[in-house]
This record gives sequence, C-alpha cells and structure tokens, in this order.
Amino acid sequence: MKLPHNLKYRVVDGRLAVCRFAGDAGIPAWALKGGFFCVVRTSEELSIVCSEDACGEDTGKGDPLRDGALTERGWVALKLEGPFPFSMTGVLASFVQPLAGARIPIFAISTFDTDYVLIKGENLGRAVAALGEAGHQRTE
Repeated sequence: MKLPHNLKYRVVDGRLAVCRFAGDAGIPAWALKGGFFCVVRTSEELSIVCSEDACGEDTGKGDPLRDGALTERGWVALKLEGPFPFSMTGVLASFVQPLAGARIPIFAISTFDTDYVLIKGENLGRAVAALGEAGHQRTE
C-alpha cells in the first residue's frame, strides 16, 4: 500500500518518561519542568510525558514510582515537521505504519500544529531505517 505522505522529522533532544497517575491525582510541579511535557487527564487516569530527569533516580527495580505514578522511562520523541492543517488526512498513519511494520511500539502526541511520535531509545536506529525506507526524511 502506498502511503500518502513523505514527511520530514527530527529527533528531539533528551530522554522522556511517560507517567500514569490516578484520574483524580493532582499535577505535580516536577512534571512541568523542562522544555517538553504533555498532560492528559481522563476520568480513568492522568498521563504525563515529561523529562526523564524530572522523575528522579531510576532505582533499577522495574517501573519506579514517584508521587504514586507508574513510570516508563527511556522514550525519545520524533517531531514531525509541521504545521499540518486539520484538513490533511493520513499524516500520523503514514508515519507510524512503517514503525508498526518494523514492530516498534509507539506513543503518539498531537499538538495544534504537529505530531510527536515517542519510541524507546533502543529502537531509534531501527526506526530511522524503517522510516527512511518508507520515504520519510530525518532532519537535524
């Protein structure tokens, strides 16, 4: 299947963590530090993507907890070079399909202007290769 878009993207500096809190939890101040963070609340959960450094030290005992958050570390963000108008379809699908084909798990975040696709840092080389084969171009 031919994908509708050949996209440009860049790797955002720094490692990120994805934290899950209870739906009624407050937003901790530490999570809002750094240049990149995202906060999403539903009735079931509060999810925060933030700098890995903001989460404190990794104890090496699996998913560390801070302020009651289940935390998954080691993510890097791939920023699609937008902006993309809301009327443009298939942008995110075009980008994540090659990653799915390479069996690389993702965590997606959208803003008004663009999309970010988070992948685990250890998958970065494979992701860049899969995206390049699909016609997407990494920029610096």
